[in-house]
Amino acid sequence: MTSPAILIRGGTVVNTDREFKADVLCVDGQVAAIGAAAVTQAPAGTQTIDASGQYVLPGGIDPHTHMQLPFMGTVAADDFFSGTAAGLAGGTTSIIDFVIPDPQQPLMDAFRMWRGWAEKSAADYGFHVAVTWWSEGVHADMGRLVQQEGVNSFKHFMAYKNAIMCDDETLVNSFKRALELGAMPTVHAENGELVYLLQQEVLKMGITGPEGHPLSRPPMVEGEAANRAIAIADVLGVPIYIVHVSCIEAAEAIARARARGQRVYGEVLAGHLVIDDSVYRHPDFATAAAYVMSPPFRPKGHQEMLWRGLQSGQLHTTATDHCVFCAPQKAAGKDSFTQIPNGCGGVEERMSVIWDAGVGTGRLTPSEFVAITSGNCARIFNLAGRKGVIAEGADADIVLWDPAATKTLSVKTQRSKVDFNIFEGRQVKGLATHTLSRGTLVYANGDLRATPGHGQYVKRPAFGPQFEAAALRTAAHAPTAVAR
Repeated sequence: MTSPAILIRGGTVVNTDREFKADVLCVDGQVAAIGAAAVTQAPAGTQTIDASGQYVLPGGIDPHTHMQLPFMGTVAADDFFSGTAAGLAGGTTSIIDFVIPDPQQPLMDAFRMWRGWAEKSAADYGFHVAVTWWSEGVHADMGRLVQQEGVNSFKHFMAYKNAIMCDDETLVNSFKRALELGAMPTVHAENGELVYLLQQEVLKMGITGPEGHPLSRPPMVEGEAANRAIAIADVLGVPIYIVHVSCIEAAEAIARARARGQRVYGEVLAGHLVIDDSVYRHPDFATAAAYVMSPPFRPKGHQEMLWRGLQSGQLHTTATDHCVFCAPQKAAGKDSFTQIPNGCGGVEERMSVIWDAGVGTGRLTPSEFVAITSGNCARIFNLAGRKGVIAEGADADIVLWDPAATKTLSVKTQRSKVDFNIFEGRQVKGLATHTLSRGTLVYANGDLRATPGHGQYVKRPAFGPQFEAAALRTAAHAPTAVAR
């Protein structure tokens, strides 16, 4: 059953390259016409939405979420329906979640399990698949995932020793296979060996509460892992995407590599842009524990470097790492911060927080905002032309954005199932008033109309010539054997 055509009138369309006044017609889930033709081509029965005084933006893409994640002995509170519904209310119309196999679990088995969980999604979705171990079976499954299932990115955890951490051998094998397949390696950059050592040292000092979490994961732990992953990618000639860049050390590693011409992409979380490490010193355990995630929130000085990275184009996307656990779940770490389930929220708040702190302060233009909330993600993960743009033939994922609207963010008004909001009390200026998901009006002036199963799985094609060219360059510069 298709939704009625929708005509958006009087708004200012914003894409990554420009903004312009135009009407937009959505028919059968796609953008059918823009400009004068939008009115003349509107079929009988078309619903009209007045966007006067508002921006008309591409729906946000959150490239880093963990809905329904089994982790650290519990399961994230938001499932694929509640989490994506919350996202729709904030203007996010697509997510890329993560399939994380258990140790020794075949990748295809894990992928099928996650696909089943995600069938209730209210918004479109895709998956990165984590490589947590290596074998010929993993090698073969990576091929099936790319060639048959539309997965073009693989995740590698350099942290979480004795659980899902990759050693360098696995990184090298997986990166090399990704290059062969035209898939993007992504990494969680933290040195897991150092984190494990520092956790034990901090506990020996008698520090067991949440304040110990950032002490065990200092910025250099992230910087070292980012440098190492970038170096491995450089040797192999494969592009690389660094998730949740949180500190100066990792941001500088990316900037240096890009200055050398290496294809390195960086992602920043909305929380890391506006929240600092003082939250871990809150006297109430439940409050401090609610902010425990990895990498942790950093001292304020790191925030400016992240903003400058987004402004300069050295960092490219914004995400949330939405992975929420309620207070009783976080209480598993009451006696040791190492046992607090890692994860925070933000899928509903990301767009407003970044608009308010970015566009509202002059750090970003509206087009730059679109780039870091959807456009760049679509380009990096091969969705360009379909997502992250308002253009004829693109999916009608559209957000009407009121730059003058204000709201105080709070657990009392959020849609997420979690019992805490990491942005609690923050007033933001700039809000989604209407959200369209593939042409269906799913949010209108506070009325959330999300339905289970509306979201579709979005296949992402493998990459092409740039990967082949990288492989050729690597082969050309490989050392040759020397006769003895």
